[in-house]
Amino acid sequence: MELLTTHNLTVGYTQGKRVTPLLSDLNLTMHQGRLIALLGQNGAGKSTLLRALTCAARPLSGTIELQGKNIDDISQRERSRLIGLVSTDRIAVGGLTVTELVALGRQPHTGFLGRLSAEDHEIVDQAIADVGISHKAGSYVADLSDGERQKAMIARALAQQTPIIILDEPTAFLDVASRIEAMQLLHSLAHDRGKAVLLSSHDVSQSLLLADDLWLITRDRQVIQGTTADILQTDAMDRLFTTPRVAFNPTILDYQWRQES
Repeated sequence: MELLTTHNLTVGYTQGKRVTPLLSDLNLTMHQGRLIALLGQNGAGKSTLLRALTCAARPLSGTIELQGKNIDDISQRERSRLIGLVSTDRIAVGGLTVTELVALGRQPHTGFLGRLSAEDHEIVDQAIADVGISHKAGSYVADLSDGERQKAMIARALAQQTPIIILDEPTAFLDVASRIEAMQLLHSLAHDRGKAVLLSSHDVSQSLLLADDLWLITRDRQVIQGTTADILQTDAMDRLFTTPRVAFNPTILDYQWRQES
């Protein structure tokens, strides 16, 4: 089932009257129950694309549809019931407990000053349990490790109960074990909960191991989409970086320095 589609989408940024497109004419699709990894070098436009998909910034042109409806025709509150976002921004929530932070995910359903019902509390508790930090429910966010904090942010998105979850570099500040654990969690959310999950990442090997689909931003700013299995049968992974001596090794599912022959 298609949950999000783009039609001839162009994203970029404006400075005064100057318009700078980064990615153009994108026709992308997110399907229910699929984990998608967005890969590309720094500055390629990954965050800009995600900001457009989550309405944090307007695209330069083209349209985005959520469940077949133009996103511009959907209210902000309704969009927040359809898309959950986990960003890399360091939100000042250290003074909140994990339960209080995750409860913020219920705002699209209760309103900013809405009281949580017994059902809302159950949803919050379940979201915290789903990411494996029930033992930290009463802890302050400021006292969490980076991995625990990221899980709490994912739990907040889960509490929104949205069919789509979009994450910008969710493993950027995590150690190896925490990165693997976070990726497994996102894979489970897609496959076991039927979410459409899109994440940008520099963790190539874990993305290739666990993602069902790939959106690759090549060095010439083309976007290649397809199943991970199909893309690995092509030379697409060698088109991501501008450094010619860095080459993709399909045996280790990662990049390495190419020795001169």
